[in-house]
Amino acid sequence: MKKNEVPQDDANVLEGKFKPLKYATNEDGSYTHVHTVGWEPENLALEQAWDAIHENLELIAQEIARGDASPIKYFMEKCLMEPPMLAQYMGISRWRVKRHLKARGFARLSEEKLRQYASIFNIKLEELTHFDPNSHD
Repeated sequence: MKKNEVPQDDANVLEGKFKPLKYATNEDGSYTHVHTVGWEPENLALEQAWDAIHENLELIAQEIARGDASPIKYFMEKCLMEPPMLAQYMGISRWRVKRHLKARGFARLSEEKLRQYASIFNIKLEELTHFDPNSHD
């Protein structure tokens, strides 16, 4: 694809946070970097994926309110993580992470482990320990 043919179908899916980088050929035929605001099919797919994630977050918030899940499950989803990845970051086994996803397992966590989870999710400890689904987007 030539530099002037890189799609610029702005649908604001990425909310101005960054512009993806694509490779295209310039006038002399060599590859160069070109920023794009997106391509309509790509933007639509991203929008549908984010809608699904937001729906999952709402369902998880309801599970937490019922006492069936822990805030760790919410933030794990929000950070697009799976238990194996989170276990690796925490330096613990997968089954322990899965236990912490439940309200009962979460209630037994030490402050040190809670701080470690908060650090991984890049949130304050209070956001994890005093979870309020209305304060998160």
